[in-house]
Amino acid sequence: MSDIADLSAVELRRLIGAKSLSPVELLDACLTRIDALNGVLNAVVTIDEARARKAAKKAESAVLAGDVLGPLHGLPVGLKDNYTTAGIRTTWGSPAMADNVPEADEESVANIKRAGGTIFCKTNLPELSAGGNTTNPLFGATPSPWDLELTCGGSSGGSAVGLATGMFPLAMGTDNAGSLRIPGAFNGVVGFRPTAGVVPASLRPVGAIPFSVPGPMARDVADTWLLLQGAMARTSMDPCAGHGDAALGRPIAPADLSRLRVAVTTDQGFAPIEPGLRKVFADRVKRIAPLFADVRATDPDFEGLDRAYDIMRGVLFIGTYRERDAEQPGRFGPLVTGNLEKARRFSIDDAGWAFAHQTSLYRAFQDYFADIDVLICPTMGVYPWPKDQMFPAEVDGRKVEGYFDYVALTYSITLMGHPCLSIPCGVDDRGLPFGLQIVGPRNGDAGLLRIAHALELALAGDPVCGRARPDLEILARTGAKF
Repeated sequence: MSDIADLSAVELRRLIGAKSLSPVELLDACLTRIDALNGVLNAVVTIDEARARKAAKKAESAVLAGDVLGPLHGLPVGLKDNYTTAGIRTTWGSPAMADNVPEADEESVANIKRAGGTIFCKTNLPELSAGGNTTNPLFGATPSPWDLELTCGGSSGGSAVGLATGMFPLAMGTDNAGSLRIPGAFNGVVGFRPTAGVVPASLRPVGAIPFSVPGPMARDVADTWLLLQGAMARTSMDPCAGHGDAALGRPIAPADLSRLRVAVTTDQGFAPIEPGLRKVFADRVKRIAPLFADVRATDPDFEGLDRAYDIMRGVLFIGTYRERDAEQPGRFGPLVTGNLEKARRFSIDDAGWAFAHQTSLYRAFQDYFADIDVLICPTMGVYPWPKDQMFPAEVDGRKVEGYFDYVALTYSITLMGHPCLSIPCGVDDRGLPFGLQIVGPRNGDAGLLRIAHALELALAGDPVCGRARPDLEILARTGAKF
């Protein structure tokens, strides 16, 4: 199974601009792929075909008329089902919002449309985007395309699975503790967490805590850059919005890796990780080290980070859900309810300590970055677990107490506020996709993407480190299950 749905977004946009591919033809290819695979993967939960066809025909007419075309002109874009979309239901995977149809697009969605993107489907997620596994009481679970009994990760799991299997060339997700990077790693695609404010989050309920940020996902870094160009904007409605990086508005160019200083860390000094994945990462480091000027093994100072994140995250949950939970007790599923119960056990003294300690860790992290250009580590320290479990039972023999205890490798960077992404880097010792997390300096989004782009190009022909692809023929023969 291979057709135009598997081409890169950059190539598809080139073909559309050259009048060699109709946006209508591309939309048809995506809808055909969804029809063939979504029955077994459950990645897409809502399709607005009529509206999408109208937009694709309008895009086709603009091409034929010789109009000026936006960077995303005619490209279908999948949206995680927590993006507010005019006329298309937005459920957050919650039965309480099953019939919610917003009247207006949120700002990043409007930006994508203005850039020419075709919004045509919403993708699965855990209820209220709270979880590292994509399953919810409204739509059920989205499995891994490599093993239908395992999770695809989360919370942007539907977007990642749709990308990996060619349901759309571009997708948007969101990331708090790693929700772009985790499913990116588990599905062999790119998940980019930009600096807060680069992509507007004007509807974020607690704007002063920028843990949750919207960001692009794609099958490679160049496509990710392309979608970012369409989604980003400065806005006064996002308290975290800054001046942005002017370089993001220009075409991507690979960085010169031979001049870069790289820090590598297997566990950041505190994160749990399975022994097998430690070995896989060590192997990848040996393979990529010759590409750089200097590679040094060094851990950042993250002492106490786990407790600080736990408390600050609790403050965020209280601010986001307290009123709605009080108005309608029992409306939320066990994950959100459990988080609220845990958050209420923290005191104002705990919160004060956490915010102060985060600041101390952040400043130490700036010193850490003074002598390096990027940090590279594994994206995940666990293997995909059964899709019906909210989180793995244990990591490296240690019992997992909560659904984000096992994602310390990603939530640590969230707490630091640095841009980061997961890129595919072959498969692990179980034959499942393996991801490298690359972290850039504060506000260094463009430079980070250029480095990741160069590394991806260098590894593309490597049979060990190249991007893994699921077997679509096997998936298509499996048959509908949802």
